[in-house]
Amino acid sequence: MPKNKRVEELEQQLAELTADLQRTRADFENYRKRTEAEKAHALEAGTSSAILKLLPVIDNVERALKHQPQAGKDDPSADQLLEQWQAWGKAVSTLVSGLERSLEILNLRRIEAAPGTPFNPELHEAIHMDDNPGDHEVIAEELQSGYKLGQHIIRPSMVKVTRTNELNKD
Repeated sequence: MPKNKRVEELEQQLAELTADLQRTRADFENYRKRTEAEKAHALEAGTSSAILKLLPVIDNVERALKHQPQAGKDDPSADQLLEQWQAWGKAVSTLVSGLERSLEILNLRRIEAAPGTPFNPELHEAIHMDDNPGDHEVIAEELQSGYKLGQHIIRPSMVKVTRTNELNKD
């Protein structure tokens, strides 16, 4: 076989091997990116699942705070009872705040649903709608807090909605 022909064959073989190596590198890079994305998704799904199991605890504590009994002012023991209930309320409130701070570390954020906030069906679930006249739908009352994990809504806020002509622009 002439030397030039042999050199051409080797150069062709080298070009084929180089192309194979480039394809293998590209395939590996795609595989690496795909597995990283799958890992991130699995981590987020696991975090979301864990958080969903904790949210009822926060909900129950918040309900307990809303239904804290009040003692009558004319009762002689009312001051002492009131002090005890206020201490209990403060302790429960501190518990909720601490739990929420811990969940914020996991990138969990509460969805804004204060009265007067514009209703957003992507963030809020309307449980009750008032028949008031108006051009703007706003939240009248938050019934259950909603949460976002990163940019993903893991539970919408359950709200009562009303209509108004004025929109809160905060």
